[in-house]
Order: sequence, then C-alpha cells, then structure tokens
Amino acid sequence: MAGVSRATASRAINGGNRVSRPAREAVEAAVRALGYTPNPAARSLVTRRTDSVALVVPEPDERVFSDPFFVHTLRSVNRVLAPRDLQLVLLLARPDDEERLLRYLRKRHVDGAIVVSHHRSDRLADHLADLELPCAFVGRPWTGDDRVAYVDTDNEAGSRIATELLVSRGCRTIGHVAGPADMTAAVDRRTGWHGAIAAAGLRDDLSADGDFTEAGGEEAAAALLERCPELDGLVVASDLMAVGALRALEAAGRRVPRDVAVVGYDDLGMAERTTPALTTIRQPIGDMAEQATRLLLEQIDDRRPSVAIRVVFPPRLVTRDSA
Repeated sequence: MAGVSRATASRAINGGNRVSRPAREAVEAAVRALGYTPNPAARSLVTRRTDSVALVVPEPDERVFSDPFFVHTLRSVNRVLAPRDLQLVLLLARPDDEERLLRYLRKRHVDGAIVVSHHRSDRLADHLADLELPCAFVGRPWTGDDRVAYVDTDNEAGSRIATELLVSRGCRTIGHVAGPADMTAAVDRRTGWHGAIAAAGLRDDLSADGDFTEAGGEEAAAALLERCPELDGLVVASDLMAVGALRALEAAGRRVPRDVAVVGYDDLGMAERTTPALTTIRQPIGDMAEQATRLLLEQIDDRRPSVAIRVVFPPRLVTRDSA
C-alpha cells in the first residue's frame, strides 16, 4: 500500500532510520489506513526480545500486598521501565512454586529479572546465573553474589547506628526484634545490633526473631518483655514490626520513649504516622530499586548475562519522638 519495499517499511515502522521523509510518510499513512500493529510474537522471534521484565518476589501474596516495602519497590522499578516502554511482570513465588517460576524464566518469557526479598533456601542467584538470564537483586543474595549484580544498603551499619543512639541516650538493657534468620538483611541487622551492644559492654542475649510483619513484631517484643521486664531500649529490624512492638509495649504498660526507647528500620512513610512518631533508619528502597533496574537494563541492552556489580547505599538515622 505504501509503495515501498518490505525493508523500507520495516525501517520506517521501527524508528525511521535511513528512510526518506516521503517514504516514511507513505508508510505511516498505510499504517493508519490498515490499522496495522506489529505482531509481538513474530517480532520477538527476530529480535529475541519480549520487551518485558520480571519482578520476582519469593513471598506469599498477602505479605506482598500489605508491606510498604513492596509498594515502594514496584513503583520505583516501574518508574525506570515506563520511559523505555517495557512491561513489568510481577512473579510471586512461594517456596513450593520455585520450579514453576524457574520453568517460566527458562523459557525466556521475559528479557530479565529483578529479585527482591529472597531467602537462603531459594538459591535464585545461582539459578539465574546458570540460566545466563540478565538479572539484578535488591538486597545481597545468600549465594551467587560473585555472579550476579545486586544493590543493597549497609544493613549492619544501620542497625549499629540505631543501637548506638540508644546507648548514647542512656539505655542499658537493649533488645532486638530481628527479621527472619534466612534473609541476609535480617542477619546483617542483628550483627550490627550485637556489635554495638558488645562494644558498650551490655547484655547481648536479648534478641527475638520476627518475620517482618506487624504481628510478628508484636509477638517478638512481647516475648522479650516477658524474658526481661526491665528492658529500656528496643532496636527493631523493620518499621512494620516496630508498629507491632509499640502495641506490645502499650499492652505491657510501658511508655515510649520514657520507659522504653524504640528505633525501627526502613522509613517508608509508616514511621511518621505511629504514636509516638518512630525514630528509624532510612533505607533508600526507591533509589535501590531504581539502581537495580538500571543495572538490569544495561545487561539487556548489551545482550549479556549478569555481572557481579555491587552498589551499596549508606543508611541514615531519622530521629523522631520514639527515641
């Protein structure tokens, strides 16, 4: 219909490189007249591109849609992908769904993957490196960190800063509500608390595991109070758990910060709305997710599998009423 060769029509539709203005206008008129759109399946056979990127979250559905961490991550990843006209595909994977997830990725239904909230048992870094699929992790992976790109914050330093704040405030019995022991962020934050406690010469056995949920934080804080009623400081490994910890302290008749000073971790909006407002460690999850997305797009554009680039953001203390 345009009166040009197939090659010229293809070049005009795909950006107009090396096509004269009259030819491009003729092709554009034919596209409008025919209502033509490229067939994405046929195009992907030629380009080996799907124009889609997976966000892999190995967590239960209910946690993904209730935790502000994932909301900020999704928004930030999509902010980088949108100008590139790339589709974001959300892949939720419980532990028993891992093989289905890997089968999907193995078939190259996406051009690459960003992985968040991974666990010791999933070994996703090793699996994706073996598949030679471009990927980037938000958070240091347990395995394969010498084979894949990842972006993280210095969790150990952040938790140490939180603990040192309570020590400087005069707290002498400081507990820690930790995250799941199978996640690197939780382990690093516990290490930071323990290091600062040891340096101050304080009791170092007041740690209880939570699960990065509000209910888990409440349960862990209540257990610590039962073990040690004289607790006067609490470092909590996430703001969501800190909300639960504040509820446990209120139920026990402990005033914050007069009786117990509390510091959380994340600063994703929730900390400003607690009563009292929560002192916390700011984790720049938006910047981290955007950086991981850019690392992934570089791999996709260069048509190469992941390389072990590491970007670590510094944490920052945000002081509010709870400490």
